[in-house]
Amino acid sequence: MVTFTHSDRGTDEQDWAASGLPALAELPLGPQELGAMSFVVLAAHPDDETLGAGGLLSLLHSLGADVDVLLCTAGEGSHPDSTTVTPEQLAATRIEEFGAAMEVLGLAAHWRFLGLPDGGLKERTAGIAAQLRETISRRPGQDAPSRTPQQLVIVAPYRADGHPDHEAAGLAAAQVALEDGHALLEYPIWYWLWASPEDSVWRSWARLPLAAEQQASKAAAMGAHGSQTRPLSALAGDEALLGEGFLKHFERPFETFAWHRAAPAKTAGSESGGVVAPHTSVDAQRIFDAVHANSWDPWHYTTSWYERRKRSLTLAALPREGYESGLEIGCSIGTLTEELAGRCARLVAVDASSTALKLAAERLAPFPGVTTRQLTLPGEWPEGSFDLVVVSEVGYYLAPSELDQVLGRIKSSMAPGGTLLLCHWRHPISGWELDGDSVHAAARSALRWGTAALYQERDFVLETFVAPGDSGSTDG
Repeated sequence: MVTFTHSDRGTDEQDWAASGLPALAELPLGPQELGAMSFVVLAAHPDDETLGAGGLLSLLHSLGADVDVLLCTAGEGSHPDSTTVTPEQLAATRIEEFGAAMEVLGLAAHWRFLGLPDGGLKERTAGIAAQLRETISRRPGQDAPSRTPQQLVIVAPYRADGHPDHEAAGLAAAQVALEDGHALLEYPIWYWLWASPEDSVWRSWARLPLAAEQQASKAAAMGAHGSQTRPLSALAGDEALLGEGFLKHFERPFETFAWHRAAPAKTAGSESGGVVAPHTSVDAQRIFDAVHANSWDPWHYTTSWYERRKRSLTLAALPREGYESGLEIGCSIGTLTEELAGRCARLVAVDASSTALKLAAERLAPFPGVTTRQLTLPGEWPEGSFDLVVVSEVGYYLAPSELDQVLGRIKSSMAPGGTLLLCHWRHPISGWELDGDSVHAAARSALRWGTAALYQERDFVLETFVAPGDSGSTDG
């Protein structure tokens, strides 16, 4: 457990601002996705919800999202040395302040007080988990086929925030999310005080940009918590708990969350009544043949600005102008393949869908250096050595164990100094275990190759790795 007090000066906000924190990748959930989801928000004390997620709550209200907030304690222990206010009086004040903050954020009728003791949550994690489950079970549509558990997000304090109550609430939320198949957003609070930019854990978190409206709502909601931001009196023991320097961490034009996508969950409609198995590579040919049978360009590769822009960025991210032997995994109808052909003397393009490959073969006929092959990875793999491997929008269509095998195959067939390019959509992928961020994390962990370039935005992540060894290339 980290040792600190609210009076510690801590890390200055200017240090966080210069650390790269403002350039974190955005939370991979757009307004349409957020508005369609349900949220249960957990706060250990009044003001936690506003400090850590006030902007998010304001945004969710404006989008019409379904939100419930559970307040664990009244925070009656915030001023233990006060001679002017009893814990009971402080509890009443802080509950009133919480209600006022909820009204500002548009959630006046959407919160409930659990009545747990301030400073006593560590011994009550099971009860908090039970309250979470009870709240979730009463939400409209949770048992209906149209609303699966993956569409519910639990928002809770960061599990390693340093405050015992925050950590207990966070652990209870993480347990429910993992066991019941919900997504989880963890919000840090005291972390910004005691941690430093040299701590690497925050670099895997996500940033939620806040519009001026959300920033103003958050500031107004924070103003409702006067017992924490202003002295109770001029006497010792009644000092403001949250100082000006600390509050600057929460005046940013964004909020930061540790984002955990939903794990596979139990589905009531399954024949076995147990866990519904997510798709694997075995399903790929059937699924994608059906997709391409309904449309020759199901993902609008040829017409979408998103796709055309992403291809341009992909080609620009390749560190070398030319490659001797390239491999594209998951070529689909060959739109990216066509552009990679100009950078490779020889290029093998593979896909599990025979329907897609027929369309790709027609597109790639003018390029004699390109070969198309129907292969289902990782069980099948093309022969030879490659100095370029491109895996674009396909890694999450593998089970985690299959992705590990594919990365092993790439490692063994990559020429010294060769380039691996990964590019993936960052939003949740329905029916599959992985998402874009987890694919890239697995590649970094398994290969431990140097990263030549990394580009992230809310919709996708693009990353190039360079294999060990001298490529022998003389181009710039």
